[in-house]
This record gives sequence, C-alpha cells and structure tokens, in this order.
Amino acid sequence: MRKLGLLAAALGLTLAACGGATTTTDGDEGATSSGGGRLDVVKSRGQLICGVDGGIPGFSFVDESGTYMGLDVDVCKAVAAAVLGDAEAVEYRRLDSTERFTALSGGEVDVLSRNTTWTISRDTSVGLEFAPTTFFDGQGMLVKTDSGITSLEDFAGKAICVETGTTTELNLTDQMRQLTVDFEPVVFQDADAAYAAYSEGRCEGMTSDKSQLVARRSTLPNPDEHVLLEVTMSKEPLGPVTTNNDSAWFDVVKWTTYGLIQAEEFGITADNVATFEGTDNPDIARFLGQEGTLGTDMGLPNDFMAQVIAQVGNYGEIYERNVGADSEFALERGQNALWTEGGLMYSPPFR
Repeated sequence: MRKLGLLAAALGLTLAACGGATTTTDGDEGATSSGGGRLDVVKSRGQLICGVDGGIPGFSFVDESGTYMGLDVDVCKAVAAAVLGDAEAVEYRRLDSTERFTALSGGEVDVLSRNTTWTISRDTSVGLEFAPTTFFDGQGMLVKTDSGITSLEDFAGKAICVETGTTTELNLTDQMRQLTVDFEPVVFQDADAAYAAYSEGRCEGMTSDKSQLVARRSTLPNPDEHVLLEVTMSKEPLGPVTTNNDSAWFDVVKWTTYGLIQAEEFGITADNVATFEGTDNPDIARFLGQEGTLGTDMGLPNDFMAQVIAQVGNYGEIYERNVGADSEFALERGQNALWTEGGLMYSPPFR
C-alpha cells in the first residue's frame, strides 16, 4: 500500500518520464503524422506519447523516483505494449484541463489518458474520439467535516473551488442554477492550485469527480478532516481519447481498451496468460492471436493482447492495484465491475 507521504510528495514533482524517457513539451517531428496515420508515426518513433494529468493518486501521479503510476498510466502502458511490444515505451506529458485538447489535436500527444469525460460536444464539435470508458464516475463535493455543510443548498453565499475548462465547472453552474443557490465559484486552471486553495480555506467546498476527490483527499494535511457529501451531480464516463479522422489509430486504442475488459472476463491474468498457450477454446485462441488475424488486420502483432496482459494485466488487475482493494483507496468496483458481476464493463466480441 502506498504511503500517503509519498503521494503528497508526488504532487509537487516536476515532469519526469518512465523508463528514462524525456518529457519536454516542445513538439518533435515524430509527433505529427505526415500521411501514414498516427499508428505509423508511433511505430516509427518507437515510443508512445501519452497525455496525462500527473497529479491524481491512483489514476496518474509521479512517485519520488519520477515514475508515473495509476490506472490512466496503465492504459497508456497497455497501448504501448499492443503497438510496440513494450509497456515502458511511453513518454508522459502532463497536461492541465485547458491545454489537453489543444495538445491532442495539435499532435503533441498521441492519446489522452487523463480523466476526460465523454460528452456529445467533445465527441462532435471539438473533434475527439472516445475509446471505451475505463472508469465510470460522478461529480461530487468535498467539504471540511466541521463545516456544517451537508447539502448543496448550504453553499448559499459560500465559495466553491473548481478547475476551469472542465465539465465539472459547467455541471456545478447548472446544479446551482437549478437549485437557485447563489454561490461564489473560485476557478483555477491548475488542479494543484485549486486543492491548495481549498485546503487553505479560500473556499468552503471543492468539486470534481468523486474518484479524484477521494484520491486528492489523501494528500491533504489531515485527510480525516474532510468528507464527501452524499450527492452526485453528474455522470462522468472517463476514458482514453484520440482525434477524429484517423480510424486506424482509434481502432488500436479502442480495441486495446476493450481487450483489458475481455481479458478479465476470460480470466486471463498477467500471471496465468502463458498457461493459455495452445488453448482449445477458439474464442481465447483468437483473442491471444494463436489463430486468425485479428491483430494483423489492425496493423499490430497478432498476439498484441497477449503482450498487453503479460506486461500490464487485465482491467480487474489494473483497477485493484491502483484504486481498488489492493490500494489505499479501496474503492469498490460498483459500476466498474464486469457486466457479469452487475457492472457496466462490457466488451464486444473478439472475432
């Protein structure tokens, strides 16, 4: 279980890359496609450039050694393992909420894996493509335990910290408008600054996705002095994102993500994937690339999912070690359980 002190220290670290990769934000020639599509660019570069938040324990954060960790980070690793056969062949770019889409559309990053909510406007007018949801969430509110605040109505005349350029900011405005609550929004471009302001008492509440609030609460000086209200303001389906008009690259990210879910349903883990060699189950044989051409049809090695599982694990393993039972957060699977267990995680067939 990770130490809270390490997590708090992680939030203050500057950019660092896993496996010794550089994290400069300047564009490079390999960051933009010159006709072959993003898949060819990533193959030629030999490295995936993945846009992350970098400051959310459990999802994407940097430890004291400069290593990136978390659920969103593991999705980056899964894509790298699928395309390049190496889960560590990733350069991470920390992006705030206002620059993430510009960085993606401008080719500075190949994919976003950064607690980004799937909405119709982002999917259409902004020009993004959303891969399968990797975490179903909802917007919540964090307050100090002794504040006396128990509902959104209690924020009349009070301040709420919120990160700008997010669905969180829009949802908050809509909710308070509907409740006719006159409150003071205190907006920040940087999440670290927003949580610091909340911790210092500049606002009575901090709003974001519930999972982020739980993770960030662990980094506050006295976590037990803060509590999430029993309120859910929105639906927040979070997952990896690519740009429009590159279906080959979108297919790679999409089916790698689905593959994590399907692997859990099959019961294939990082520890036992090798035991499925020569399986007589045709569905699993196709899934692992032992027969058929599912991988090569996408421009990937036919055993791309075998590589992903061996190096990163299945969705359940990723969830549990980062935010679930094997982490300090111990978040129940809930909606993020497999469909066979009453959750929403479901993969189309690999055939």
